Amino acid sequence: MASFSVVNNIASANAQSNLALTNMGLNRALNRLSSGLRINQSGDDSAGLTVANAYRNDMAIMNQGVRNANDALSKLQVMDSVLANISTVLDRMATLATQASSSSNGVDISKLSDEFAALSDEIDREAAVADMTASTSFSVFVSSETTVGNGAVSGTIGAVEVADLGISQTTFTTVQEAQDALADVQAAVSALGDVQSTIGTMQNRLQFAISLTQSKVVNTTAAESRIRDANIAEESANMTKFNILSQSGIAALAQANQSSASVLSLLR
Repeated sequence: MASFSVVNNIASANAQSNLALTNMGLNRALNRLSSGLRINQSGDDSAGLTVANAYRNDMAIMNQGVRNANDALSKLQVMDSVLANISTVLDRMATLATQASSSSNGVDISKLSDEFAALSDEIDREAAVADMTASTSFSVFVSSETTVGNGAVSGTIGAVEVADLGISQTTFTTVQEAQDALADVQAAVSALGDVQSTIGTMQNRLQFAISLTQSKVVNTTAAESRIRDANIAEESANMTKFNILSQSGIAALAQANQSSASVLSLLR
């Protein structure tokens, strides 16, 4: 047999409980839609949050690694332009030494020697400008690998001062000395080519490393997005559902409260 009571309104209590749950769901959907994130607090997905944070940390490292590599590329490009200019200087020095190597052309060998010596000084000056006065280790950390050796692109860049290129005859007063200077210049061209080859190899390695790291950034971003980001279509549907449930819950609560009031009619 049905029970009627004005002390405890069970229907109203049930309606209030369901309405509270509906409001929680609605607030969660609104929060996700407004932030664009599925995880707005640890309780939303604690396990997923740990993984997403690890992905985000990797992306921060890789993005800085790409900037490191681009900065290093800029430095290598400066060195490369200096080496190209030194190569041109060596061409001129070879021309001067060749001209001075012939005794039958009637040239003033001292003037040729003076320019040859001046160009030798210019090579040393340009080497100092490019910070290439001594062999240096070149290392760029690019990747997010935990082992530094796996995450770095490294190599050794040789010095390009006159002495490093093997030019010992920087002046000449005789045809034989001019010929010796020419032989030094020819050897210097080969030595300079070795340094240029090293820099070219480093440039190519860095470009490949940048390409790989950028690809990893894209894929890692996608992986983090699948965990952290909200599915807007799903949350829009949830908002609509909870909006309807909220309205129907309020209507049901009003009806439950009204049913208790109707019990008073029995006392009339």
